Amino acid sequence: MNNLSLLLWAVIPPLLFLWFYYRRTYAAPSPLHLLCLFIIGAISGFVALGLEWSVEIVANSVVDWAKIQRSFAGFSLRQMVVIGPIEEGCKLAAVIIPVCYFQRSYRLRTSTVFLFTIAVALGFTAEENWIYWVHGTAPILERIISTPVHSMFAAPWGYALGIYFFSGRRLHKDRSLILTAWLNSVFFHALVNILSRSWVYPRPISFLGYCLFPFLLWLFWRLEQLLRKVQGKRPITLISGDKSQDRYWQRSLILFILVLGGNAIFGLFILARKVSPLPLIRLFEADIFWFILREVALSLCLGILAWLIYRYLRNLARRRYFFQ
Repeated sequence: MNNLSLLLWAVIPPLLFLWFYYRRTYAAPSPLHLLCLFIIGAISGFVALGLEWSVEIVANSVVDWAKIQRSFAGFSLRQMVVIGPIEEGCKLAAVIIPVCYFQRSYRLRTSTVFLFTIAVALGFTAEENWIYWVHGTAPILERIISTPVHSMFAAPWGYALGIYFFSGRRLHKDRSLILTAWLNSVFFHALVNILSRSWVYPRPISFLGYCLFPFLLWLFWRLEQLLRKVQGKRPITLISGDKSQDRYWQRSLILFILVLGGNAIFGLFILARKVSPLPLIRLFEADIFWFILREVALSLCLGILAWLIYRYLRNLARRRYFFQ
């Protein structure tokens, strides 16, 4: 695959995801502004890559950093102290600088700053996709599936920035909220990387990989909830019980939804990895076709069950709100 094709594969999925959120955001900024933020996000990705290389060089001059990273603890340490802080820091700077520039002429809405954050994060994703594919270190399918993850990481500090810049007063508590939200993003960014890498280690560490997709599903849910908040919409309520026993039961059901839904997505992901190397004609061979059908049916059953439990909790919350 030539470099132009790789570039298109790297850029088009993030742009489609940005369009998806642009269409859903009330009074969204102009597409040209979002495209500029997207490009700035891609540039911040190259800056982050350069900083990571510099830190690696310095660390290797002090200790045998490459050897340390081979262990699970060493890899986890690298994600917590190098990858997470640098990447989230570069994305944060890539949002703050243009927002400060625009703020001189406009009073930006909270939703505008939040959408700027998504645009920067998706530009960062496009750069990362291109780097991975040029060096052949990740399959195209895996990177396409991971398109929204940087947006999901950045959502908390994007929300905090929106509150800070929209407020007429620059309160200390709002600045503290930005720092807290950024640290939250750094931690979850590192945690996702750790969970996604846990498969290569022996048991019981490899079992951590089963937590990845339920956790990603929760991060996506958090992104959606924050999007509703910045637009002044009521949050989607799933826990509505009065008694502590009812609330614990509903929290358990939410955890069950995440496990079912996450592993339904995980099942489809594993299936796609297995069949993607095969020629198209082989997919219609009887044994392969029935294997695909069986795996898809299993994942759909898990997903439908998770959706039914979700609807059950939503109906409970609606009935409670109606009779109040």
